Amino acid sequence: MIAKRFEDLLFWQKSRDLTRHIYTSTSKAAFRTDFGLREQIQRAAVSVMSNIAEGFGRGSNSEFVQFLFVAKGSLSEVKSKLYVAMDLNYINNTEFTKAYELADEISKIINAFIKNLKDDKKRGLKVC
Repeated sequence: MIAKRFEDLLFWQKSRDLTRHIYTSTSKAAFRTDFGLREQIQRAAVSVMSNIAEGFGRGSNSEFVQFLFVAKGSLSEVKSKLYVAMDLNYINNTEFTKAYELADEISKIINAFIKNLKDDKKRGLKVC
């Protein structure tokens, strides 16, 4: 399938869900007062969505792959900061698990998509 818009990409849709979950979790009283961690995890989550969109908009598979790797890095950052939030009792285990598993799922989908983009490049196809 060739996506016509970045919004059509499942991993962008899921990254939007992750961002919504992060913003909901960081709106709790205890988390709200930790400005540094709150802003960092929010920015990392938004970065995932943004890099997928920007990479898609570049119009070339090789540039898209670069932006997808940046998105994967931001996912790892979100996952790491989730541990801090849980360790400080800003989020509970259920919230942690939901966000962590969603971030992990997005990362796996991106990995598969990168592989497809690289395979398409070898065949001379353009996805975006």
